[in-house]
Amino acid sequence: MNLKEVPRLSTISAEAFLNGYFNPQIPVVIEGATSRWPAYTKWNFDYIKRVAGDKIVPLYDDRPVDYREGFNEPHARMKMSDYIELLQKEPTNYRIFLWNILREIPELREDFDYPDFGLKLMKGLPMLFFGGSGSSTFMHYDIDLANIFHFHFEGEKECVLFSQAQNKFMYKIPHSLISHEGIDFSDPDFEKWPALRYLEGYRARLKHGEMIYIPEGYWHYMRYLTPGFSMSLRAVARTPANLGKAIYNIAIMRYYDMTMRKLRGRKWIDRKNQKAIERTHRFLPGS
Repeated sequence: MNLKEVPRLSTISAEAFLNGYFNPQIPVVIEGATSRWPAYTKWNFDYIKRVAGDKIVPLYDDRPVDYREGFNEPHARMKMSDYIELLQKEPTNYRIFLWNILREIPELREDFDYPDFGLKLMKGLPMLFFGGSGSSTFMHYDIDLANIFHFHFEGEKECVLFSQAQNKFMYKIPHSLISHEGIDFSDPDFEKWPALRYLEGYRARLKHGEMIYIPEGYWHYMRYLTPGFSMSLRAVARTPANLGKAIYNIAIMRYYDMTMRKLRGRKWIDRKNQKAIERTHRFLPGS
């Protein structure tokens, strides 16, 4: 894959962000994004255990999609204190994602500000994400194609990003938001997945307190190099095409996919996986 490093800045003004990154839809890392927040010094595993240790949290791993499971159905549940102890003890594939701060731990709201990037943020949806060393997400893009501001805490995290312009080489699963689950984006097999050679995207490593801006609709793959957690803030998609896709995904696509899983079961999943390969390989040079 052809990956270039995401541009990095120490700070940025709203005007510079809008003109240099939002309008052209280019990702950027802001290294000092949280340096003035209480969270910068407070947010670590011990603090989360203290304020949320008794919470029962939903956990997800990297198993393939099962037609019998509902949309975003967790694979396990555990007390937050036990989960953090597991993260600190040994590698685990269990992750937490889309954990709403305001609903689950409202006191954390006092630890951060909503930054001014010139966009109206969805202030009711600050979400936390946790992962163990070596755990990763599937390559995917978000159902609402939002602009994402992703702040990382504890350790290091690797991000790989691709724009929607790269869809033809992504092995995108039809009626879904993910690439083929057989692909390991940390060590891609170009013999098995030849279209990956033609992808052009970005990569970045995030350290404690850094933020990455993920433009609307960008594909993203996240891998925890060490145990850690992150918070995402969001702003709605602005372009008419992406707004239209977001409405379709939320109102139609996910329900159609869930219905077909119930009706056709494993055959539906297998058919989608095969279609992803066939459609992608049509774009290979010489095909």
